[in-house]
Amino acid sequence: MDRCREGQGKVTIEEIPVERIDEFWEIQFKYLVDDGMILDEEEKRYFSSDGYRGHLKGLMQRSPDKLHMIYFIRDGVRIGASQYCTYQSEDGKCFILDFWVFPSDRGNGTGHACFDALERYTRSDGALYYALNYAKEDSRRFWSSIGFIDDGKDGYGSPLMVRR
Repeated sequence: MDRCREGQGKVTIEEIPVERIDEFWEIQFKYLVDDGMILDEEEKRYFSSDGYRGHLKGLMQRSPDKLHMIYFIRDGVRIGASQYCTYQSEDGKCFILDFWVFPSDRGNGTGHACFDALERYTRSDGALYYALNYAKEDSRRFWSSIGFIDDGKDGYGSPLMVRR
């Protein structure tokens, strides 16, 4: 069930093909800076580098376990975006690399509706459970509100959450 306010349309998914990835990079970079996910010049250089972007492009073209980049759409308008990879060659884990709702569309359950759409979309492609890292406490609260629980740290020391 979508958790949208009455009168708002259902959230759907639009896959971003590799050929249109440059548009996504601009939107992602603005999000990372505006939301305080990247804070210094070194991080800005990294996230805008050909190395970082080329690596992700390569992951979008691999098979199996392709990286997906998507937009969330409601009433024909993009309201957010995400990157995820479902590890079909392993145990069906869907690792969410990036997930955000555009600032003008935040609140009123929009993030929950976007995750509901993502879950429907990924389950039909073999996702059995979900995992992610988070960097900010408000992100942890959001993910907790939809059933994610803390699950230790990854190899880089970043906190992990999981939803089975």
